[in-house]
Amino acid sequence: MNIWYKMVIPARLGAFRVLCLFAVFEAVCLLDTGMLFPRESSSREVKELNGRWDFRADKSPNRNQGFEKAWYKSRLAETGPVIDMPVPASYNDITQDATLRDFIGWVWYEREVVVPARWIADEGTRVVLRVGSAHYYSVVWMNGVKVTEHNGGHLPFEAEIGSLIRKDPTQPCRITIAVNNTLTLDTLPPGNIQHMDDRTQYPDGYFVQNTYFDFFNYAGIHRSVLLYTTPKAYVDDITVVTDFLDNTGLVYYKVSVQGAATATMKATLMDQNARCVASSSGPSGVLKVVDVNLWWPYLMHENPAYLYSMEVRLMATDGRSTYEDVYTLPVGIRTVNVTSTQFLINNKPFYFHGVNKHEDSDIRGKGFDWPLIVKDFNLLKWLGANSFRTSHYPYAEEILQMCDRHGIVVIDECPGVGIADSRSFGNSSLAHHLAVMDELVHRDKNHASVVMWSVANEPATEMPPADFYFKTLITHTKVLDPTRPVTFATRTDYASDRGAPYVDVICVNSYFSWYYDPGHLEVIPIQLKTQFENWYGKYQKPIIQSEYGADAVAGLHSDPPVMFSEEYQKAVLQSYHNVLDQKRKQYVIGELIWNFADFMTVQGIFRVLGNKKGIFTRERQPKAAAFILKERYWRLANEQNRLGLNTSAHSDTRQLVHAFQDSLDPM
Repeated sequence: MNIWYKMVIPARLGAFRVLCLFAVFEAVCLLDTGMLFPRESSSREVKELNGRWDFRADKSPNRNQGFEKAWYKSRLAETGPVIDMPVPASYNDITQDATLRDFIGWVWYEREVVVPARWIADEGTRVVLRVGSAHYYSVVWMNGVKVTEHNGGHLPFEAEIGSLIRKDPTQPCRITIAVNNTLTLDTLPPGNIQHMDDRTQYPDGYFVQNTYFDFFNYAGIHRSVLLYTTPKAYVDDITVVTDFLDNTGLVYYKVSVQGAATATMKATLMDQNARCVASSSGPSGVLKVVDVNLWWPYLMHENPAYLYSMEVRLMATDGRSTYEDVYTLPVGIRTVNVTSTQFLINNKPFYFHGVNKHEDSDIRGKGFDWPLIVKDFNLLKWLGANSFRTSHYPYAEEILQMCDRHGIVVIDECPGVGIADSRSFGNSSLAHHLAVMDELVHRDKNHASVVMWSVANEPATEMPPADFYFKTLITHTKVLDPTRPVTFATRTDYASDRGAPYVDVICVNSYFSWYYDPGHLEVIPIQLKTQFENWYGKYQKPIIQSEYGADAVAGLHSDPPVMFSEEYQKAVLQSYHNVLDQKRKQYVIGELIWNFADFMTVQGIFRVLGNKKGIFTRERQPKAAAFILKERYWRLANEQNRLGLNTSAHSDTRQLVHAFQDSLDPM
């Protein structure tokens, strides 16, 4: 098959502290192009292009007919049959066509849109086309003219199209997007195409996509497609780094501007009552907030997730015209630090009790869906969870915004999952991995909820090339953002892991009595204790149990417990919890269950309609383990005297946690 494819902060030391923060701030600002989330304001408009699109899969033998016959040059329906396809959504589960569910190669989307006349008439208005994410490689045309392409399946990309739509204002605005979900040894996640050439066993041209991860390779346009506007001179990017000294909050900011020869600006920080609490002029500076309300995680304070609004107002000229641009950024003021035994948020010990998730649901696949997101956040808070990891790829920006709003702490993971082949440690793979981390940090750097970057999940770090690969990758990430610790989740033996020396926090995935010694619950206490002691003994770094669990088919019961029953899943969790309760008093700083909900995987003899390790079903109904975890997480919140900066000034911990719990509707 010939597929066309290109394929943390120092301790408080007065003035020295401030100098260090400025140095950190400059490092965070290394990236030179903006990727601000589109927000409407007095100077900006947003038009969603979600809904029904025309769609066709290129099922030609080489998957290249669309390029050979230039489908993008005319309406897609004029070059062959099309079907309806919703955006955003994965295309795999939308139809009854089994070949489309497992399709590998190029698919084509098209939609004609009406652009407001005022956007076209005003040449001082930029018009930008933005795709929230498409899996995996994308090429975009406007009225047959290529405007951009993007390598990677989980992060946004955009292109300015104003000149094209003004070229012929009477012509419909036709957007064509080709998406290829092929995974190679150089993609993230990696994979490979295997050709089956035995004509006595397989038809001519038969091939399969092999992957090294345990979730379905959903594909398509997964997040919103937007048109948005800015003035010709505009705020291109904003970076904030926050801190506090005593009761004074510090917001160090830097604003980059495009399209202006000269510009003046004002940054105004407003509290939740829209009252100005600090302001500053100039493209960079510091906003000082007296009697600051810090951003605290859920259940760690009586007023968690406090967000200020930073309004940046730009006045600029290009020599002929004057422009005004307004952009408002939510800002949570908080600090993150790591010691050899603790994870500190605002100088207070924080214990991760949360989940791993997937962007996965019935019919929609990985498609963005507000009802599902709101439901999941209600379940997280019902559960008493204070955190999750974006396993195993960056989630939608709107999800991180919800985390900011609700105080859910995030370990932000890039799609470096399944790096299992030595050829995936080569220079081209590393270059792409570095580029993905650039995009991820640039997109998510201002989210208060994001407290740590994860550069990979279960890579083959025992291989010799992994040493240089992960040293380079982790060092690069720390240069991009020195304000947050860096980790990756490992299943490699502690003695042979070549990446662990470079991380700030050790994240360990283990499945004792499941993948190892299946059915033998009695080994968990010994093996888990040994795991923790070995890792900490060698590296002297805090540890998160970043995955653990067992499959359970909802409604399947057995006593004594046997594998795949709800009772066995409960027993596994309880055995892990007994050891975690010992070690969290020493150097274990968190536990994240695998998984929040059941999710789809590739077909295989070890999976029956997907992975069943969820404590909720794919339809978000609780299994017995959900109630075990709920009881534990609320107990952990009660036990941790972590609510408030000054216990004498705030409610009693237990009363406050019970108040939170009572405010949630029962399941």
